[in-house]
Amino acid sequence: MGPLAYVLIIIALGAGIGLGIVLANNSGKGKVAEARQQAAQIVNDAVNESERIKKDRIADAKEEIYGLRKDLDKEMHDRRNEVKRLEDRIMQKEEAIDKKMDQIEKRDENSQRKAREIENKEEKINKLYQQQINELEKISQLTFEDARQILLDETEKQISRETALLIKNKEAEAKEEADKKAKEIITYAIQRCAADHVAESTVSVVNLPSDEMKGRIIGREGRNIRALETLTGIDLIIDDTPEAVILSGFDPVRREIARISLERLIVDGRIHPARIEETVKKAEAEVDQKMRELGEHAVFEANIGKIHPELVKLIGRLNYRTSYGQNVLKHSLEVSILAGIMADELGFNGRIARRAGLLHDIGKAIDHEVEGPHVQLGVDLLKKYKENSDVIHAVEAHHGDVEPHTVEAVLIQAADAISAARPGARRETLESYTRRLEKLEELVKSFDGIDKCYAISAGREVRIMVKPEVVDDLKMVHIARDIAKQIENDLEYPGQIKVNVIRETRATEYAK
Repeated sequence: MGPLAYVLIIIALGAGIGLGIVLANNSGKGKVAEARQQAAQIVNDAVNESERIKKDRIADAKEEIYGLRKDLDKEMHDRRNEVKRLEDRIMQKEEAIDKKMDQIEKRDENSQRKAREIENKEEKINKLYQQQINELEKISQLTFEDARQILLDETEKQISRETALLIKNKEAEAKEEADKKAKEIITYAIQRCAADHVAESTVSVVNLPSDEMKGRIIGREGRNIRALETLTGIDLIIDDTPEAVILSGFDPVRREIARISLERLIVDGRIHPARIEETVKKAEAEVDQKMRELGEHAVFEANIGKIHPELVKLIGRLNYRTSYGQNVLKHSLEVSILAGIMADELGFNGRIARRAGLLHDIGKAIDHEVEGPHVQLGVDLLKKYKENSDVIHAVEAHHGDVEPHTVEAVLIQAADAISAARPGARRETLESYTRRLEKLEELVKSFDGIDKCYAISAGREVRIMVKPEVVDDLKMVHIARDIAKQIENDLEYPGQIKVNVIRETRATEYAK
């Protein structure tokens, strides 16, 4: 019996008992028997009902189990079919693999057989090749190594010839294009920078109103001239030159102070040690102010923006400094303008180029006071005043002390060479000029195959005649290149030197 049946029986018992109590209360003892009978009937009905429900439930469960078993049997059948299908496919693949393995084994056997045949043919070919080599050695009376060396030599000559031709053609193309563009840029830059030609020396001449002034300048027992020389550091040369006094000294600033002081003393007429000291101090203050003004004007003209006040004063100081007779301030301003124009034309930083151009010779402002090359002095100054690193590098590289790593540094080198090399910009002593030309000719004559050489165009070109039986037309290209590189490494010169190699073959006959 299921739980539901027990529940029904309990409900029926409860209903019967309750009914019996009610009947007992209402009808008394006479109705107790009838109530019990009805209760028993109710209990019996409940038991029968529970049995019926139980049978129905069992029947439903059996029917459900039968359905599940049927579905399970169908699924098992489908699974068996799928497994069988997979087994069939595996068997087919195994058969196909077996067939392919058989084919591979056959191919392997064929390959081994062909490899043996190739080895045999190679042996025969090697034997034939050796026989032919032996025959060729007998016919040519040369060994294999000798023949190979001859072939290598001929190949090397041919490659060298083709290389020289290629270099010649490429150089011609590159020079044609580069020269055209470079000339346009440089010409344009030079046209926009028309600087004066300047030639100064290490002495200054002060004109006198009369020769009587010489005695007043010397003073009693020479006290005036000693005071002036002591305060200025400049030598006064009073000789037989009529109505003139020569101021000599290597420091151009001191020489300028001495010149201004002496001119004012001559105009004033009161020449004595106290007056000389007062005049020299005023001249020093005036020169100092003038240097600052010249520096500010140069900075403004170069258009380089703000710059340290001490550097401005040093730039103005360059006005009193000369190099090979060229005013260094004007040279620096010229380099600044040239480099800036070329940088702008090429699309690079024109401001850096102008700034480096104006400052590239700043070390010359103090090279009379501090020992060392002007390049290093300039670099130290610029580092001291926190100048731009690109500007410092361009200054450091403008004479080739270090390799230039920026385009602006290369442009400073070019602008410096242009400014220094243009006609009239600099002057050179005859002795150093002659010595430079002699070194140039000696260097060229050290090369093999040179017949004659001449340094012409004031040392800006060297014309070389080569021996035609030693140097051919293609070898001329290599000689010109090697000589140019040797000149760059060994000599110091302004601007550039053209290496012109000439080869001439003559045929002479006489009619008798």
